[in-house]
Amino acid sequence: MLIGEVARRSGVSARMLRHYESLGLVRPTGRNEAGYREYSSDDIARIFHIESLRSLGLSLREVGRALDDPRFTPSELVDDLIRRTRERIAAETELLTRLRRIGAAEPAGWEDVLRIVALLQALGSESAGKRQQAALATAEEASAPVEALAEAALSETDPNVAGALRWALARSGDDAVAPLAEGLGSPAAEVRRRAVQSLAEITGEAATALLQDALTNSDAEVRRRAALALGARGVAEAVPTLIDMIVEGVNDVDAADALGALAADPALTDRIATGLVGRLAQGGVEPSGRRRLTQALADIPGDITSRALAELSHDDDRAVALTATYLLTLRSGQ
Repeated sequence: MLIGEVARRSGVSARMLRHYESLGLVRPTGRNEAGYREYSSDDIARIFHIESLRSLGLSLREVGRALDDPRFTPSELVDDLIRRTRERIAAETELLTRLRRIGAAEPAGWEDVLRIVALLQALGSESAGKRQQAALATAEEASAPVEALAEAALSETDPNVAGALRWALARSGDDAVAPLAEGLGSPAAEVRRRAVQSLAEITGEAATALLQDALTNSDAEVRRRAALALGARGVAEAVPTLIDMIVEGVNDVDAADALGALAADPALTDRIATGLVGRLAQGGVEPSGRRRLTQALADIPGDITSRALAELSHDDDRAVALTATYLLTLRSGQ
């Protein structure tokens, strides 16, 4: 079979067949009456073997070795091909992510593209200073790649850089909520906590709604950070978690302050007072927890609180009784 026919039947161009011949990969073994070289069935089979191995990513040199070296064993080469393929996929995935981020920023021209690329490179720098500068520089960007900022914030360990990134995300508003929502579902505790911390600095209904969802997160630290943020926003759903924090002694001062701020709303005053008094009445609360609950009543107005303090002034726990008595004295002087 002459080279033209082989090319038609195999799908390998005549030019490539000549290249294979020049490399010694396959040589026509016969000649016809006119003296033209002909490919035998074995030659054609070898061509298909070459193409099969090339489809796995082998170089032509590796193909020649695989076909001609009797000592060749495929396992080592296959392992190497797997490694190279993974590296290539990782590189292509990184490129695709970068292109998507550039596209999402809707650059107006190539100058914008170059500026965004420079920002992405700076966010990935090993220098904390450069990462911080990149985050702060977004203040001058008409359109910053929000997904990249969120990813950086969720992985940042330097507190100064993390603060700059949260500030940049807060400036992005609702656009930053979706990528941070993914962080809340991360299996890594630090990522979840960075996500809720970033959301706490974003105003708007979308961020508030996500913080409310975080009150049921399986991670107690996420629930606590969400409750403190929601308390500052006047969201009543944070009350039970804030009371839990006082009982547990975790950020209890901040939790008590948040409850005091919420109680300024007359619609929430009795609810908060009832919640604190109810926990005081429950069994199983340690003495230190009961003392913190009593102290938390200090900033809660209303009759429910006054009656509770009067009763607590006779509590068996002397520290609770003294605290309640002192708070009653303050209230009577108001």
